[in-house]
Amino acid sequence: MNTIAAISTPNALGGIAVIRISGDNAINVADKVFRSVSGKKAADMAGYTCAYGTAYDGGERLDDCILTVFRAPHSYTGEDTAEISCHGGLYVTKRILRTLLKNGAETAQAGEFTKRAFINGKLDLTQAEAVMDIISAKGQRELKMAENLREGAAFKKAKEVSGMLIKALADLAAWADYPEEDIPEVDPDTLLKELRASYNMLNQLVMNYDSGRILREGVATAIVGRPNVGKSTLFNCLSGCERSIVTDIAGTTRDVVEETVKLGDVVLRLSDTAGIRDTDDVIEEIGVGIAQKKIDESELVIAVFDGSCPLTEDDLILINKIKNKKCIAVVNKSDVEITLENKIINQYFKQIVYLSAKENTGVEQLTAAVEDEFRLNEINFDTTVAANERQKSCIDSALECIQNAISALENGEFLDAVTVLIDEAEQYLLELTGEKVTDAVVDEVFSRFCVGK
Repeated sequence: MNTIAAISTPNALGGIAVIRISGDNAINVADKVFRSVSGKKAADMAGYTCAYGTAYDGGERLDDCILTVFRAPHSYTGEDTAEISCHGGLYVTKRILRTLLKNGAETAQAGEFTKRAFINGKLDLTQAEAVMDIISAKGQRELKMAENLREGAAFKKAKEVSGMLIKALADLAAWADYPEEDIPEVDPDTLLKELRASYNMLNQLVMNYDSGRILREGVATAIVGRPNVGKSTLFNCLSGCERSIVTDIAGTTRDVVEETVKLGDVVLRLSDTAGIRDTDDVIEEIGVGIAQKKIDESELVIAVFDGSCPLTEDDLILINKIKNKKCIAVVNKSDVEITLENKIINQYFKQIVYLSAKENTGVEQLTAAVEDEFRLNEINFDTTVAANERQKSCIDSALECIQNAISALENGEFLDAVTVLIDEAEQYLLELTGEKVTDAVVDEVFSRFCVGK
């Protein structure tokens, strides 16, 4: 394959930077740029060895560097690979990369190094996808789940189920194709038992999918309420900075302001919305419409009420609109006397938090309420889960085929129909692991990666 190169460390100032080169000509390209202090060429270096020296662009000295050589197939990509570690300045790093490109390397595309690892059999597709989950992990739970997948947990579970289905298919094929031979007839009850076991094992991969997705992607959360209840103050309190304008004038917030924050183990993709009320102001009315749309799109609603005064008609209209959503009620302004009617709030909300956004008190209670709402403490993330929508879609399709095969057996249908359904389930599992997958799917998976990984 062609030789590719990219900067594998972040595009920012740092102590060191790493430029990775991989492909059939990777060592020769490194030799054209790097000169070791000892005089030893990269072509003469064994795998897993380093050399100290200098990077040059022709006769121009660029930087002191360390060259690390990995020989195929014992490298991340399965190809000859070289890595140049230099000082972490933006200019010098890009200059060394440009010199490598000038000497025979090509610019790596997003995720191309990991894509080559997949193509060369170093990783299955589920393991490759876990690499980006490890990079983007925001906490211990996400990291543990991603490391579990990186170790091949999903692949092993899928292969175990796949083995059971292949055995069933082999028994069905032998019995159907060689009726004159002394081959035992397939027992529907035994086959039914095996299919149910396969279904249960595969179903474990998607049972905790939503919790895993919440950890990885965060929760779309709308902060809503009538004007002047403290929505923007709460938004700024959770964000740790003044992202929303706060005034005593009702209707200050017209558009949606967004920020990502972490409360405990849960990442919230917060949206501060316009105060919901009837208004004759054309611009404010547009903002109210956007706020109502955000409520419909959100996975969690934080409904803010002014604890210093009784509920208003606008409060009651909001309560009625969000009563079927996953909600947490925040009674704000707890630093003053609470006069709000607790009876109505208690009637409609299971999770109620009293806090003062202005004084930054009560956030711990809100954090506990968010974690409890999604019950993340009950999930064991050491177990295997589907990592993304692609994997879940493959598993859901396989489960549907297996369930249909089970129903067909229970209804006494011909084994030919059952065989077709089992074979279809097996194809979805091969797509899950990447053993049978289209180029378009592979390209889509790796397009989400950062360049240099």
